[in-house]
Amino acid sequence: MQVIYNVTVSLDPSVELDWLNWMRVTHIPDVMATGCFLESRISKMNNEEPGACTYAMTYIAYSQDHLNTYQQEHAARLQVDHKSKFDGKFAAFRSTLDVIEHFKHEG
Repeated sequence: MQVIYNVTVSLDPSVELDWLNWMRVTHIPDVMATGCFLESRISKMNNEEPGACTYAMTYIAYSQDHLNTYQQEHAARLQVDHKSKFDGKFAAFRSTLDVIEHFKHEG
């Protein structure tokens, strides 16, 4: 069963463009290179308070075992890279969800 690993990050707007570029060019490719995830998405929250800047990174793990491998072997190193680059400019919240069923548009 696939597992969704979601990381929600609230940013200081002063680093938004640098952060977004770093996520696209460095961090997300590094996470995907671990081989633990099938796909990923980056989304920006809508309807936020003025001055707020929040993104959600959604990673689809092949299985709970793959997510466990990521968390045990890769997450700490990648989180240190993120913290060292943007320390004091973000807050992150992580959650997981089990995929019960997947529906696709047929057409």
